[in-house]
Amino acid sequence: MTDSLPADERDAALAPLLANGWTMAEGRDAIEKSFKFRNFIEAFGFMTRCAMIAEKLNHHPEWFNVYNRVDVVLTTHDCGGLSELDIKLARRMDKLSG
Repeated sequence: MTDSLPADERDAALAPLLANGWTMAEGRDAIEKSFKFRNFIEAFGFMTRCAMIAEKLNHHPEWFNVYNRVDVVLTTHDCGGLSELDIKLARRMDKLSG
């Protein structure tokens, strides 16, 4: 089972993500972000690359795709909130979207 982020690490881990467009999801301990691409192929390619990373981490996003947009929510269901896995996956998603 994965542990929640300790309070002393949480703010430091979240700060750069929040500065890069991630927001706290309303009503739950999760982060979310909407990624926009030029077209569907780029959005789907992003999802495919993220899926391979998520599988390696054994940590899978909640996401939704319409045409050139991919909306992502990250939380760790095992611990009922944010964990280091969410931070790692968010960072990788940001790198892949650029």
